[in-house]
Amino acid sequence: MTQEVRQTTPTGPEPELTGVRNFRDVGGLPTVDGRRVRPGVLFRSGHLAHATPEDAAFLAELGLHTVLDFRNGDDIALEGPDIALAGTRNLNIPLNDPAEGADFWHTVRDGDVAALRAMLGGDKAAARMSRSYRKLILTRTAEHARMLALLSEPEDPAVPALLHCAAGKDRAGTSIAIILLALGVERSAIEADYLESNAKHRRYKVVRGDGSSGIGIDPEIRELLLPLFEARVEYLRTAFDTIEERWGSVDRYLEEGLGLTPERRERLRDRLLTD
Repeated sequence: MTQEVRQTTPTGPEPELTGVRNFRDVGGLPTVDGRRVRPGVLFRSGHLAHATPEDAAFLAELGLHTVLDFRNGDDIALEGPDIALAGTRNLNIPLNDPAEGADFWHTVRDGDVAALRAMLGGDKAAARMSRSYRKLILTRTAEHARMLALLSEPEDPAVPALLHCAAGKDRAGTSIAIILLALGVERSAIEADYLESNAKHRRYKVVRGDGSSGIGIDPEIRELLLPLFEARVEYLRTAFDTIEERWGSVDRYLEEGLGLTPERRERLRDRLLTD
């Protein structure tokens, strides 16, 4: 089966993966010193649990050394474990879900409009997301430190690496942004890559308990959930602002908060950036 493609990426045509949403190569993003992220070494996506054989064949061709799965146990129980790729190690580094747990998603899938209205009505959904991005920065320093340590190991480096959560938007988006900050990628380019998750073919699809999705879901529920399923630049900027408020600068956050020494940071840049 020949895969269709969506658009051109730094590594060639972007595949339309049937069972993996929100996939892309982060390569090509510019840094403030004039370099670019090296194509073919850092990828992001939604979970791999539903990858088709054709998807798996494409992923295998990437030569991935590591798949970092940021889903928690509830996510994995709900969606299933990632497929295994030959020669690739799968590491689970759970980060908190912005929607905060299986109970929430069961409420979504049950279609309980009154419960969702109470949780998400008005500005509650957007505020919930901003709080969760702040929490990702403040409470997950150990996990993000481990991520950077893996990517900057002098021996047996983790790259090429694919990072994902459930939808590839929030937990993976924040983690990718942290890596890009360490590489010195321009802030506007980080935000632009984050917002790519809003493309129609990348969006996460909710399936209700009765199997309905899309137009089959109550319009009010779709409206209530919209702030959760969109990548909004103010969410990511909440993460950036939290770094500045807590550590004073990105450099201090990376070194003091995440343990990324100057030597490791330079190794990371040499490994992930063009000359």
